[in-house]
Amino acid sequence: MKYLPIPSKLYEQNRQRFIKKMKPNSVAIFPASPVFPKGGDGTYGYKPDADILWLSGITQEKTMVILYPDNPDKTLREVLVLLRPNELLEKWVGHKLRKEEGTAISGIKNVQWLDGLDTMLQVMMNSADIVYLNTNEHNRLDTELYRTDLVFVHDLMKKYPVHHYDRAARIMKELRNIKTKEEIDVTNKAINITAKALDRVLKFIKPGVMEHEIEAEITHEFLRNRATGHAYGCIIASGDRARTLHYEENNQECKDGELLLMDFGAEYGSYNADLTRTVPVNGKFTPRQKEVYNACLAVHNFGKKILKPGLPFQDYVKSINQEMEKQLLKIKLITREDIKNQDPENPAYRKYFYHGVTHYLGIVVHDIGSYTDMVKEGMLFTVEPGIYIEEEKMGVRIENNIWITKTGNTDLFKGIPITVEEIEAAMKR
Repeated sequence: MKYLPIPSKLYEQNRQRFIKKMKPNSVAIFPASPVFPKGGDGTYGYKPDADILWLSGITQEKTMVILYPDNPDKTLREVLVLLRPNELLEKWVGHKLRKEEGTAISGIKNVQWLDGLDTMLQVMMNSADIVYLNTNEHNRLDTELYRTDLVFVHDLMKKYPVHHYDRAARIMKELRNIKTKEEIDVTNKAINITAKALDRVLKFIKPGVMEHEIEAEITHEFLRNRATGHAYGCIIASGDRARTLHYEENNQECKDGELLLMDFGAEYGSYNADLTRTVPVNGKFTPRQKEVYNACLAVHNFGKKILKPGLPFQDYVKSINQEMEKQLLKIKLITREDIKNQDPENPAYRKYFYHGVTHYLGIVVHDIGSYTDMVKEGMLFTVEPGIYIEEEKMGVRIENNIWITKTGNTDLFKGIPITVEEIEAAMKR
């Protein structure tokens, strides 16, 4: 890992939060995903299961976390399972964690090797009344793909068919969308690195530069500041390409007079930042670009203003959409006649604003959480309205990361350029 050690207190707190939700005499088993092969004998870059990271901070493949808080043997109430180091393997792929290193990262004192798992697990399974098994229950999961999490579930249930099983994901969904101060401390490191990258590219952008050159500048700043890398596929979209929400080709020239939409974020310690800024390639907004940008910024600021504990999430979305409708009227993209005659299932504003304004953020970029409940203290959201105008070959999106506090919220990107004047001044430098 490139990032500096993170205090194990973060993961110890997370485990205790999960344990408090477990039923009496139950065991929870969290297996990590394997390394996936690609063409030839190569493998894809390894990304551990998010729940393993949240519980332990361990990024090594074939890691498991087992929680059994009512185990009569106190040493077996928390167990970290690691791949046993192998001299030949390490000659090829590098160092593997020793037991003391696993403890230092996770705070789990009992560390066992994976090759001894079956014997230990059999004793636990025979004494536990309830077994929590973990699967990916993200609402947008592509369920047609091969599911390694289900392989472990099927194998264990086949081996122990008369046990009582429960879903760990239900608990995880409730817990992971509430961030502790320690989690926000790590997130802020990703935020600060992302802000540095923005500062770097605002000085770099000019007519004639290629989108991938801007991406390279961002990547350089990420790595020199110990980020693991990009939190997600970097979006650098100039001109009409900004209307494609997940444009990642980043292979075209940024031309004089165009707006450039940049959507990127650093990952640090497995926690993610997510920033979007739209800037003029030549450093100066035209009057029309400024008008559209300020309309988007008004919606962004409105969203931040109303986002607070106790607000029903659907009411928040409805209010955002109403504000967007108001701003699109103001800049003459829609008319009152359009609104009067609109299809309620496809309102007029949807022609220019066709995505959600907010998602949960955390140890994965689109973190788990409910979009039907109340907004709660500790939640971490993006606020990212956009205006996309096909006939003007223009796309504008503005995004910051917002942590919900007891009385309102904190903008984690507060202080970095966001207004027209601030962006132009930063690019002039």
